[in-house]
Amino acid sequence: MGDQARGQPLARTNDSAYSVAVDPNLESLATAYGVATSYVDQGGVHVDVSEDTVLAVLAALGTDLRHVDDRPAAISAAAQDMRLRDWRRMLPPVVVTTQGIESSVWVHVRDGAPASAYVVTETGQRIDLAQIDNWNSPTEVDGHLIGEASFAIPADLPLGWHALHAESDDTAWESTLVMTPARLDPEAIAGDRQWGFMAQVYATRSRESWGIGDLHDLATLATWSGRDLGAGFVLINPLHAATPVSPIENSPYLPVTRRFTNPIYLHVEDIPEFENLKKKQRKQLEESAASLRAMNLTSDLLDRDAVWEVKRQAFSEIFDLGLSKQRRAEFDEYCAEQGVSLRDFATWCAMCEVLGSDPAAWSADFSRPDSAAVVAFREQNADAVRFQMWMQWQMDQQLAATQKAARDAGMAIGVMADLAVGVHPSGADSWSLQDVLARGVSVGAPPDMYNQMGQDWSQPPWRPDALAEAGYRPYRDLLRTILRHAGGLRIDHMLGLFRLWWVPAGMGARHGTFVRFDHDAMIGILCLEAQRAGAIVVGEDLGTVEPWVRDVLSARGILGTVISWFERTDGAITPFDRWRTDILASVTVHDLPPTAGFLRDEHVRIRESLGLLTTDPSAEYANARRERQEWAALLREAGFLAPDVDIETDAGLDALAIALHRAVGSTKARLVGVGLPDVVGDRRAQNQPGSYLEYPNWRVPMTDSAGQPVLLEDIIAGPEPLGPMVDAVRRH
Repeated sequence: MGDQARGQPLARTNDSAYSVAVDPNLESLATAYGVATSYVDQGGVHVDVSEDTVLAVLAALGTDLRHVDDRPAAISAAAQDMRLRDWRRMLPPVVVTTQGIESSVWVHVRDGAPASAYVVTETGQRIDLAQIDNWNSPTEVDGHLIGEASFAIPADLPLGWHALHAESDDTAWESTLVMTPARLDPEAIAGDRQWGFMAQVYATRSRESWGIGDLHDLATLATWSGRDLGAGFVLINPLHAATPVSPIENSPYLPVTRRFTNPIYLHVEDIPEFENLKKKQRKQLEESAASLRAMNLTSDLLDRDAVWEVKRQAFSEIFDLGLSKQRRAEFDEYCAEQGVSLRDFATWCAMCEVLGSDPAAWSADFSRPDSAAVVAFREQNADAVRFQMWMQWQMDQQLAATQKAARDAGMAIGVMADLAVGVHPSGADSWSLQDVLARGVSVGAPPDMYNQMGQDWSQPPWRPDALAEAGYRPYRDLLRTILRHAGGLRIDHMLGLFRLWWVPAGMGARHGTFVRFDHDAMIGILCLEAQRAGAIVVGEDLGTVEPWVRDVLSARGILGTVISWFERTDGAITPFDRWRTDILASVTVHDLPPTAGFLRDEHVRIRESLGLLTTDPSAEYANARRERQEWAALLREAGFLAPDVDIETDAGLDALAIALHRAVGSTKARLVGVGLPDVVGDRRAQNQPGSYLEYPNWRVPMTDSAGQPVLLEDIIAGPEPLGPMVDAVRRH
């Protein structure tokens, strides 16, 4: 779903505690900051944002007007500072433009002073920029009259990250210029149609798994489905890192970092140095692994803490063996490529192990990665820091091997990674990237039909202004790392590149507002890094999406997302032949129960049991039944469901599930995803948005319709072509 829970407690707020009238001058200031003072909800209703919310969000953006004595005067002063912000600098902090499109850049100098500008490309080539007419009047800034010159940016400038320079008399300034591709070419990678499984790696286990699915299992799934079934991709959950000490966060959508990965997914035996362990060590590890493998044969909830305890010990023993000269050189090269960011992440992980798992309890001396205390800690614990870097290197190597196996099996795309919306508020990124993340607010979603209380995902959002000041490099770097060994990237909550729902601390999810981002810059950089990686991009553009947003994505070659349950036009199910072409289409998604469960009202039952409904449960059940009947009627009319199927029976519901996949397979969608749990008849939901410990989110292993565990070997040995769901997609 477009607005997904990231595993936080249910919000309960008092609506009457918040006003809705916003002062016009405050509204103007908020607009300048990209903060919405009203919005249209999913039902098309205009909603005014309270003044309390607007003030809290402005404070998170560095302008705190909540406790001033003369608020009107403070608002006026803040507006003046905002107006003069760019006039106080010679160049913008960053310019992101598009190849093939004429653009320009302003240069601010003392009025009447000469100005020149040039670009130094990634390859070192200097390109002088031509000055063009600019009719903007000079502006008085801090007692000086400042003029504005404009320079044309060549439309044929090479793609890449370039240095932008400006000079005037004895003043010089340097900024960043990013030239991005006009459009990705998904057809060149995917052709007219590719299909693939959608799998939660941790829930997809084999008999060799150490309690949860790992990268070896993913390679097995990719190789088999690509070679034997003709699949073109496998879409997986985010593999972002969690805290390296217990308790391990279960949600892959609430990571401590989005750039680096979770070593729990490593397959221990695939680490080359594993073979060098002494016989006694291997025997002890095998005994521990056997207890974890026994967990694969049950339908019990996944236990990441138990898995990590054993794997962490195995990694430590292998690391202590050391590396050959060649392997050490490869490791050093990887560390150099990842640079300071890897060092900081590894330091944070080591600090968690030494100082405790709650960074909030650390001394204030450790609050920044560049502090003297942190530098001293890194020097005193160099081996522990290097161990964390070594685990990331192992993940990088196994991810590379997995993608190679997928491509060798004939997959056009291979592994399609998933990028979460944000990170844990006490995580590594929140620590190392604190200067570009907003404080006092968290990312979430406004109320909608599935989450009527709204959602607070607890994650700190990018500060749009600070991210631009940093030249978008933190954003670029995470994209580069996640795309190193992936043929595709799904962007969770794609609308977050346009605007995000910010929830002020203590106000509750429904009392947030939207904050606008420079989507041209965010999407342009995404396209640049994806093109360089040769990857296809899918944006989860579900929810209330204005038509122009999808037009922007389509124009840049980014595929959209269609989930059958949500695809409606004017309230009615959209006919299959009217679905968009450039999309990833599927029947369901990981934030809803598998199709077998959804058709049996599991999505209503869970929300009722957790108190997430604001309407009468009987009405929700009745609505679900009407929706099934509506789908059945459409599927019969289209010839995908036999007229005599009784959808009030289990057999009828199973036939309806197959018909739904046939319908999705019949569309013009460029990509079609089949949930692996759907194929085996699983009914339990992986995640219930809006819940935390109330539901076992992200801990549910894959089972069949009777609740018995299903392992990869069972699926691979199943009847060809693995049931009518996959058969339907392959035929079409």
